[in-house]
Amino acid sequence: MLEQVVKPEIKLRQFEGPLDLLLHLIEKNDVDIYDIPISTITAQYMQYIESMKEFDMELASDFLVMGATLVSIKSRMMLPGMQAALGGNGDDVVDPREELVISLMRYKRCRVFAQDLKERRDKYDGARFRYASTAKQLGISLKPAEQTFDIEEFNDAVALINERNEQRFTDISAKITHILQRDKRSVKERIKSIWRSITGKGKILFSSLFGKKAEKMDKVVSFLAILELIRDNKVTVEQDRNFGEISIEEKKG
Repeated sequence: MLEQVVKPEIKLRQFEGPLDLLLHLIEKNDVDIYDIPISTITAQYMQYIESMKEFDMELASDFLVMGATLVSIKSRMMLPGMQAALGGNGDDVVDPREELVISLMRYKRCRVFAQDLKERRDKYDGARFRYASTAKQLGISLKPAEQTFDIEEFNDAVALINERNEQRFTDISAKITHILQRDKRSVKERIKSIWRSITGKGKILFSSLFGKKAEKMDKVVSFLAILELIRDNKVTVEQDRNFGEISIEEKKG
């Protein structure tokens, strides 16, 4: 539950700007930043503005502009039918809080980045870069090791590596071929199953083709089977809205 509007105990000098103050109020009231209770937040914000009378107006100007913006948003939220339209997820209704939420999210992201940079600066402020010393600078003399090259050992090593790679690639190729053949058979079988379900039954829903606990691969195979039926001009599909239910119907004629 939102806290009751009370006279603030915090001075505005603690805030870097109006967005910083708004984020403080949102976190203080523990509310969803995407669903700001604009009336309560505006009331609390204006309470803080009252304490700015002792400050220079140039310092307070940005806070006053945000206060006017909040009042404007609050008035639009109070228009008849606005709450009902937003509650019903009306597609044609623009939430008056949308631009404010976007600005708050951008500011919050910048504040997180700034805090991370500050922590890195505090951690590495005393660090200095130094190039690694060479062996010569350290007074170390290096002598090349005496090595003999045996062409027969080299050829044996190359032959062994080639043999291992050939075996490994053969195993991988066999597995891929098996998977592709299995998926191909699954799609063909699914096409037959879906066609039997559609024939003579009018429309059916895509979700009815598998149970609620169906695996992801089963849904993918079913979707591929539907695409094949569409390509063969055997069925027609309809979807009223994005991410909505898909209806499938046998194509007549």
